[in-house]
Amino acid sequence: MADSKDLPKVEKITGKMSKRWGTGTVVIPAPMEVDEMMRRVPEGKLITINEIRTALAKKHKATIGCPMTTGIFAWVAAHAAEEQSQEGKKDTTPYWRTLKTGGVINPKYPGGVERQKKRLEKEGHKVIQKGKKYIVANYEKSLIKL
Repeated sequence: MADSKDLPKVEKITGKMSKRWGTGTVVIPAPMEVDEMMRRVPEGKLITINEIRTALAKKHKATIGCPMTTGIFAWVAAHAAEEQSQEGKKDTTPYWRTLKTGGVINPKYPGGVERQKKRLEKEGHKVIQKGKKYIVANYEKSLIKL
């Protein structure tokens, strides 16, 4: 988490990426930036990776936040938080409050869907199953703006 590897950096959108994302710039965030945004989500509230990407783009005056690295760093933050929790630390990143697009629970976070579902329900959210995905019902009402 702490090794930023020369990140964040803003790059021009080129090649294959421009077909999907258009023109402009993309910010490749530092892992700690993603973790810090995830930490700011209070109990009972939620955020999606897309909201984090939007906030990162705004912060760095870029057109978009990189979808790939933002998602990877959210996963890293989730697993680091779980390790810290197992070591007895109390103030860890509440990763279960960070959802995928459409309010979908991320099955790749520690404990999978079941653990996150329990934590979200404990905080007052209703989780429903749609096909193979688990979604927080009316998640939009609980979103925070960064």
